[in-house]
Amino acid sequence: MIVVFVLAALLVLAAFVALHWWAWRRLVRDTTSGPGPARRTGTAVLVAGPVLMFGALVAERAHAPFWLQRTLGWPGFLWMALCLYLLLALAAGEAVRPLVRRLVARRARVEPREAARETVPPAPGAVPPAREPEAESEKPAAPSRRLFVSRVVGGAVATAAVGTVGLGTYGVLKGPRVKRITVPLAKLPRAAHGFRIAVVSDIHLGPVLGRGFAQRVVDTVNATQPDLIAVVGDLVDGSVEDLGPAAAPLAGLRARHGSYFVTGNHEYFSGAAQWVEQVRELGLHPLENARTELPAFDLAGVNDLQGESEGQGPDFARALGDRDTSRAVVLMAHQPAQIHEAVRHGVDLQLSGHTHGGQLFPGNFVAEAANPTVAGLDTYGDTRLYVTRGAGAWGPPTRVGAPSDITVVELASKQA
Repeated sequence: MIVVFVLAALLVLAAFVALHWWAWRRLVRDTTSGPGPARRTGTAVLVAGPVLMFGALVAERAHAPFWLQRTLGWPGFLWMALCLYLLLALAAGEAVRPLVRRLVARRARVEPREAARETVPPAPGAVPPAREPEAESEKPAAPSRRLFVSRVVGGAVATAAVGTVGLGTYGVLKGPRVKRITVPLAKLPRAAHGFRIAVVSDIHLGPVLGRGFAQRVVDTVNATQPDLIAVVGDLVDGSVEDLGPAAAPLAGLRARHGSYFVTGNHEYFSGAAQWVEQVRELGLHPLENARTELPAFDLAGVNDLQGESEGQGPDFARALGDRDTSRAVVLMAHQPAQIHEAVRHGVDLQLSGHTHGGQLFPGNFVAEAANPTVAGLDTYGDTRLYVTRGAGAWGPPTRVGAPSDITVVELASKQA
């Protein structure tokens, strides 16, 4: 097993190096006329980027000193996103390169003919005016056709990649947008018609997204004036010691029926037991395979599947057993994959996150392969499933094709 793992790691590393060599060849070597400052700078960037990326990943997983995680986090994780879109743009550039080459060649053939037509021949017997010879050093050295094409395509590739990552990062840092949906529930009493649940997931406080981001999330949630707040996991990427101050703004969450929390898989990488106690001190109510009876329906929560590694996995029987089945029940469960157990236990509505909607296109295709629902509202048997794309981002503070959101789920009674 260890040998297989090592071989797989070596293959991944070899592919990663090959892709960066391709990027260096197209963006640095082919766009510079020879050794010089431009080539050295480009080479340094394409070497430092992956080194910082692996450093950021290792520092986070190894629980390195938090100052080191923060130092490596921004450049390292941003390179992860930039690398993805550089490679996608390079692939597109390879497709259009022959077209650009033909256009440039055609232009090169047309210009001499146009110049010849515009030249006025001298009158018969006239002596053409003398031209002073230009010093060789004063003539600008025009780049070769191949170098010109490489610079055009390379410039477009770099602009597209940097622009995509820049816009995606701005979208995350300005905070999640508010999304609103209505979900009818057959068992919901008329008195609870219009009950609003603010669903928040995947905030991912860590070396990159910190206290300021947490405050933006809290302000956005409170502005919706919800009846209840459901934080469905992946709140943090780090220990209570490092991230306790970053999470402190969560104490400001306000809802008429309180705020509730269930663990996500990243809590189990960060000390789940300590975080459960921390959020309780901040005023949230952890639902660890537990249920609470609200005036109009039951609210239940189960631990994340990752908790099985610590003997603290989801226990649907404990959370949903011995309840009054005539009452509607809303379940908080971090992963959409838990929907099948929810159906078997008669859940009316499951609220989940985890997928980030794919976060970085084309990651949505990977997310679709791993989850029954990637984002939005879906139906499984008699159970509705709603999956939010989440408020933050893991790794790169960047989203492309999957904007972050906080969703206000408005429950509707079919008796109303």
